[in-house]
Amino acid sequence: MNTAERLVAAAAELLDEGGDAAVTLRGVGAATGVSHNAPYKHFASRDDLLAAVATMDFRSLAEAWRRIRTSEQEPNERLLGALDAVIRFGQDHPARYRLLFNSPAIAARGGALTTAADEALGVFAAIVEDSQAAGALPAAPSDNLAILIFATAHGLMGADASGRLRSRTGWTEVGTGMQILVRLLANSRHSSKE
Repeated sequence: MNTAERLVAAAAELLDEGGDAAVTLRGVGAATGVSHNAPYKHFASRDDLLAAVATMDFRSLAEAWRRIRTSEQEPNERLLGALDAVIRFGQDHPARYRLLFNSPAIAARGGALTTAADEALGVFAAIVEDSQAAGALPAAPSDNLAILIFATAHGLMGADASGRLRSRTGWTEVGTGMQILVRLLANSRHSSKE
Protein backbone atom coordinates (compact mmCIF):
# COMPACT_ATOMS: atom_id res chain seq x y z
CA MET A 1 0.00 0.00 0.00
CA ASN A 2 1.51 3.33 -1.03
CA THR A 3 1.42 6.49 1.11
CA ALA A 4 -1.66 7.96 -0.59
CA GLU A 5 -3.58 4.69 -0.08
CA ARG A 6 -2.48 4.59 3.58
CA LEU A 7 -3.72 8.16 4.04
CA VAL A 8 -7.10 7.30 2.47
CA ALA A 9 -7.43 4.19 4.66
CA ALA A 10 -6.57 6.25 7.75
CA ALA A 11 -9.13 8.91 6.79
CA ALA A 12 -11.79 6.20 6.37
CA GLU A 13 -10.93 4.83 9.81
CA LEU A 14 -11.10 8.29 11.37
CA LEU A 15 -14.50 8.83 9.74
CA ASP A 16 -15.70 5.55 11.23
CA GLU A 17 -14.38 6.43 14.68
CA GLY A 18 -15.27 10.10 14.97
CA GLY A 19 -17.30 11.24 12.00
CA ASP A 20 -16.56 14.04 9.58
CA ALA A 21 -15.04 16.37 12.18
CA ALA A 22 -12.38 13.79 13.06
CA VAL A 23 -10.74 13.97 9.64
CA THR A 24 -7.98 16.52 9.19
CA LEU A 25 -4.93 16.25 6.98
CA ARG A 26 -2.70 16.64 10.03
CA GLY A 27 -4.67 13.98 11.93
CA VAL A 28 -4.49 11.57 9.01
CA GLY A 29 -0.74 12.16 8.81
CA ALA A 30 -0.37 11.39 12.49
CA ALA A 31 -2.52 8.26 12.17
CA THR A 32 -0.27 6.92 9.41
CA GLY A 33 3.00 7.93 11.06
CA VAL A 34 4.09 10.32 8.32
CA SER A 35 5.16 13.93 8.78
CA HIS A 36 2.39 16.49 9.23
CA ASN A 37 3.22 17.91 5.78
CA ALA A 38 3.19 14.55 3.94
CA PRO A 39 -0.60 14.46 3.35
CA TYR A 40 -0.38 17.80 1.52
CA LYS A 41 1.95 16.19 -1.03
CA HIS A 42 -0.88 13.81 -2.00
CA PHE A 43 -4.03 15.85 -1.35
CA ALA A 44 -4.39 19.57 -1.94
CA SER A 45 -7.16 19.84 0.64
CA ARG A 46 -9.21 17.94 3.16
CA ASP A 47 -12.03 17.76 0.61
CA ASP A 48 -9.68 16.10 -1.88
CA LEU A 49 -8.85 13.49 0.76
CA LEU A 50 -12.53 12.93 1.55
CA ALA A 51 -13.26 12.59 -2.18
CA ALA A 52 -10.58 9.89 -2.33
CA VAL A 53 -12.29 8.04 0.54
CA ALA A 54 -15.62 8.28 -1.27
CA THR A 55 -14.01 7.06 -4.50
CA MET A 56 -12.58 4.05 -2.67
CA ASP A 57 -15.94 3.25 -1.10
CA PHE A 58 -17.86 3.59 -4.38
CA ARG A 59 -15.38 1.20 -6.00
CA SER A 60 -15.85 -1.30 -3.17
CA LEU A 61 -19.62 -1.00 -3.44
CA ALA A 62 -19.46 -1.52 -7.21
CA GLU A 63 -17.38 -4.66 -6.69
CA ALA A 64 -19.81 -6.03 -4.10
CA TRP A 65 -22.72 -5.36 -6.47
CA ARG A 66 -20.89 -7.06 -9.35
CA ARG A 67 -20.45 -10.20 -7.23
CA ILE A 68 -24.13 -10.12 -6.31
CA ARG A 69 -25.15 -9.57 -9.94
CA THR A 70 -23.27 -12.68 -11.10
CA SER A 71 -24.59 -14.88 -8.29
CA GLU A 72 -26.98 -17.75 -8.92
CA GLN A 73 -29.86 -16.12 -7.01
CA GLU A 74 -33.16 -15.17 -8.59
CA PRO A 75 -33.15 -11.62 -10.04
CA ASN A 76 -35.17 -9.99 -7.27
CA GLU A 77 -33.10 -11.80 -4.64
CA ARG A 78 -30.01 -10.26 -6.26
CA LEU A 79 -31.72 -6.87 -6.06
CA LEU A 80 -32.50 -7.37 -2.38
CA GLY A 81 -28.91 -8.52 -1.86
CA ALA A 82 -27.61 -5.35 -3.51
CA LEU A 83 -29.87 -3.25 -1.30
CA ASP A 84 -28.75 -5.20 1.76
CA ALA A 85 -25.10 -4.50 0.88
CA VAL A 86 -25.63 -0.74 0.84
CA ILE A 87 -27.87 -0.84 3.92
CA ARG A 88 -25.19 -2.75 5.85
CA PHE A 89 -22.52 -0.32 4.61
CA GLY A 90 -24.63 2.59 5.87
CA GLN A 91 -25.19 0.96 9.24
CA ASP A 92 -21.55 -0.11 9.67
CA HIS A 93 -20.06 3.15 8.35
CA PRO A 94 -22.63 5.95 8.83
CA ALA A 95 -20.18 8.83 8.31
CA ARG A 96 -18.79 7.25 5.16
CA TYR A 97 -22.31 6.57 3.87
CA ARG A 98 -23.16 10.24 4.40
CA LEU A 99 -19.97 11.12 2.53
CA LEU A 100 -21.15 9.05 -0.45
CA PHE A 101 -24.76 10.17 -0.59
CA ASN A 102 -25.23 13.34 1.49
CA SER A 103 -22.18 15.51 0.76
CA PRO A 104 -22.87 17.80 -2.21
CA ALA A 105 -19.56 19.66 -1.77
CA ILE A 106 -17.60 16.42 -2.00
CA ALA A 107 -19.72 15.11 -4.91
CA ALA A 108 -18.97 18.35 -6.77
CA ARG A 109 -15.25 17.48 -6.77
CA GLY A 110 -15.91 15.41 -9.91
CA GLY A 111 -13.09 13.46 -11.54
CA ALA A 112 -12.39 9.97 -10.25
CA LEU A 113 -15.17 10.30 -7.68
CA THR A 114 -17.82 10.94 -10.33
CA THR A 115 -16.49 8.06 -12.42
CA ALA A 116 -16.57 5.66 -9.43
CA ALA A 117 -20.06 6.80 -8.38
CA ASP A 118 -21.44 6.45 -11.90
CA GLU A 119 -19.88 3.01 -12.23
CA ALA A 120 -21.33 1.78 -8.92
CA LEU A 121 -24.79 3.14 -9.59
CA GLY A 122 -24.59 1.71 -13.11
CA VAL A 123 -24.06 -1.77 -11.66
CA PHE A 124 -27.05 -1.25 -9.37
CA ALA A 125 -29.15 -0.14 -12.35
CA ALA A 126 -28.02 -3.25 -14.25
CA ILE A 127 -29.27 -5.42 -11.37
CA VAL A 128 -32.66 -3.68 -11.63
CA GLU A 129 -32.62 -4.15 -15.41
CA ASP A 130 -31.88 -7.88 -14.95
CA SER A 131 -34.99 -8.16 -12.78
CA GLN A 132 -37.03 -6.33 -15.41
CA ALA A 133 -35.70 -8.59 -18.18
CA ALA A 134 -36.73 -11.62 -16.13
CA GLY A 135 -40.26 -10.19 -15.79
CA ALA A 136 -39.80 -9.73 -12.04
CA LEU A 137 -40.17 -5.93 -12.03
CA PRO A 138 -42.39 -3.59 -14.05
CA ALA A 139 -41.35 -2.13 -17.37
CA ALA A 140 -39.95 1.38 -16.93
CA PRO A 141 -36.67 3.05 -17.82
CA SER A 142 -34.19 1.00 -15.77
CA ASP A 143 -32.18 3.98 -14.55
CA ASN A 144 -35.34 5.71 -13.34
CA LEU A 145 -36.62 2.63 -11.54
CA ALA A 146 -33.19 2.03 -10.01
CA ILE A 147 -33.10 5.60 -8.68
CA LEU A 148 -36.60 5.24 -7.19
CA ILE A 149 -35.71 1.97 -5.48
CA PHE A 150 -32.38 3.31 -4.22
CA ALA A 151 -33.97 6.57 -3.03
CA THR A 152 -36.54 4.57 -1.07
CA ALA A 153 -33.76 2.62 0.65
CA HIS A 154 -31.90 5.87 1.33
CA GLY A 155 -35.00 7.46 2.84
CA LEU A 156 -35.74 4.45 5.02
CA MET A 157 -32.13 4.43 6.21
CA GLY A 158 -32.47 8.06 7.25
CA ALA A 159 -35.72 7.34 9.06
CA ASP A 160 -34.13 4.37 10.79
CA ALA A 161 -31.08 6.39 11.83
CA SER A 162 -33.35 9.01 13.38
CA GLY A 163 -35.23 6.33 15.33
CA ARG A 164 -38.52 7.14 13.62
CA LEU A 165 -38.80 4.05 11.44
CA ARG A 166 -39.29 1.50 14.20
CA SER A 167 -41.73 3.60 16.17
CA ARG A 168 -43.95 4.04 13.10
CA THR A 169 -43.67 0.58 11.51
CA GLY A 170 -42.38 -1.85 14.09
CA TRP A 171 -39.79 -3.03 11.57
CA THR A 172 -36.54 -4.13 13.09
CA GLU A 173 -34.58 -3.36 9.92
CA VAL A 174 -34.68 -1.30 6.76
CA GLY A 175 -34.49 -4.46 4.67
CA THR A 176 -38.06 -5.29 5.66
CA GLY A 177 -39.30 -2.16 3.93
CA MET A 178 -37.27 -2.93 0.84
CA GLN A 179 -38.66 -6.47 0.72
CA ILE A 180 -42.16 -5.04 0.82
CA LEU A 181 -41.34 -2.56 -1.96
CA VAL A 182 -39.78 -5.18 -4.24
CA ARG A 183 -42.72 -7.52 -3.61
CA LEU A 184 -45.19 -4.72 -4.46
CA LEU A 185 -43.29 -3.92 -7.64
CA ALA A 186 -43.19 -7.60 -8.61
CA ASN A 187 -46.92 -7.92 -7.94
CA SER A 188 -47.66 -4.82 -10.00
CA ARG A 189 -45.79 -6.41 -12.89
CA HIS A 190 -47.90 -9.55 -12.65
CA SER A 191 -51.16 -7.57 -12.25
CA SER A 192 -50.45 -5.54 -15.39
CA LYS A 193 -50.11 -8.75 -17.41
CA GLU A 194 -53.60 -9.93 -16.47
